[in-house]
Amino acid sequence: MNISTSTTIPFVKAQDTVFSATDSAQRKTLQIGQILLKMGKINRRDTEKIHRLQKKHGGLFGDAAKQLNLVSDRDVQHALAYQFNHSTLLPKQEHTMPELLITHQSNSALAESMRAMRTQLILRGFPSDQKTLAVVGINRNSGTSLFTANLAVLFSQLEKQTLLIDANLRNPSQHNLFNLTNKCGLSDVLADRVAIVGALTTVEALPNLSLLPAGTLPPNPLELLSMPKFSITNELFSDQFDIVLYDTPGFMEGTDALMIAKHADYVLLLVHKNQSRLADVEAVSKQITNNDIKIIGSILVDY
Repeated sequence: MNISTSTTIPFVKAQDTVFSATDSAQRKTLQIGQILLKMGKINRRDTEKIHRLQKKHGGLFGDAAKQLNLVSDRDVQHALAYQFNHSTLLPKQEHTMPELLITHQSNSALAESMRAMRTQLILRGFPSDQKTLAVVGINRNSGTSLFTANLAVLFSQLEKQTLLIDANLRNPSQHNLFNLTNKCGLSDVLADRVAIVGALTTVEALPNLSLLPAGTLPPNPLELLSMPKFSITNELFSDQFDIVLYDTPGFMEGTDALMIAKHADYVLLLVHKNQSRLADVEAVSKQITNNDIKIIGSILVDY
């Protein structure tokens, strides 16, 4: 499956959200007008105008509001997403972060391609009792981090408690994608510098998604990943979450990715159309399978 985009899509800091996870039970009962009011897109006087137009011509509240040029189509889409408990960002939040793309433009060809990948994983038995998946790119510039971040968002939108771990202890980027700090994370947990609970970060805009950043850049990343503490930590996460996704360094950079993959239930191999050579893909696949690691599938990307 090809995934292609040249668009950069923003995200948001957790504290910038208007709707919290605690009010999710109210979503089914709120009307579109109430949601648009809560979003600050319309006021009470606007509501009266919309109702008058509805009474005169009929139709839906959102359509009438758009006809009066009070809201945009995107505003209505966000309100519908909230009503259907579909995690998304408010329009005013979308400019605050770079490149997550699944949280809006949900009907784009790229978004559908990502959903197709999620469907293929589900049909192949992930997640089940096997909850951990390492996304492994062939090279450093394979687009692994961006792909893994969007896949994590997609699984969290299925109301799966999803944990995204930035296990790239050499060149981490998940904290940048989610506009979060990287003061502590996986490296600090493995080095016993911080407890797990102190390193996990929640994303309020996506109530089912948690993030464990890479943390302090260590001088010994491979050694940390080779310690028994990593295996123990992985088991703890498997017990606490429905899905655990590992963002990994490029496989050809060293043996970090192989060590991470060894602790995961499955590997999803990411091949970049313009970066990965066929010989390297074959060599990486062989090395992974020779270590009794299951490759659940591979995906070709060209962003």
